[in-house]
Amino acid sequence: MTQLVDDQLLSVRLRTGIQPRAGEELYSTGCWYVRLCQAALGATGRDGVLSSPFESLPAPIRQQALHAVLELPDDVGVLSLRLLGPLIGQLRRRHQLNILSIEALAAALYLEADVYLSAPSPRLEEALRAEGRSVQLHH
Repeated sequence: MTQLVDDQLLSVRLRTGIQPRAGEELYSTGCWYVRLCQAALGATGRDGVLSSPFESLPAPIRQQALHAVLELPDDVGVLSLRLLGPLIGQLRRRHQLNILSIEALAAALYLEADVYLSAPSPRLEEALRAEGRSVQLHH
């Protein structure tokens, strides 16, 4: 089974070191990964949902978590926009989504993945279901 996770769920995975179960593949999108990198490195200059969990870790564990973000483990995949670009172009005809959501939709379809979100995203959820993909919220 292939799982596509958003930035917050990827953050949990990288901060805790939880490994996917046997037979599971874990992916995120480029946009979600970039947002996580910005938050982990404090690029936003403010505390937020993505940055606070890193700041609250003890220093040695924080360094391990930052390393995991900056050097993604081999078992975490991120698809190239070279692969997704044509599909994104096709999906734009059917769905009016922002770049973050349309990339997630395209990745889910390309990977035939179940999608896991940390917060509701009604338009993305509707598009995923319309395209036959499963989506679950994990708060």
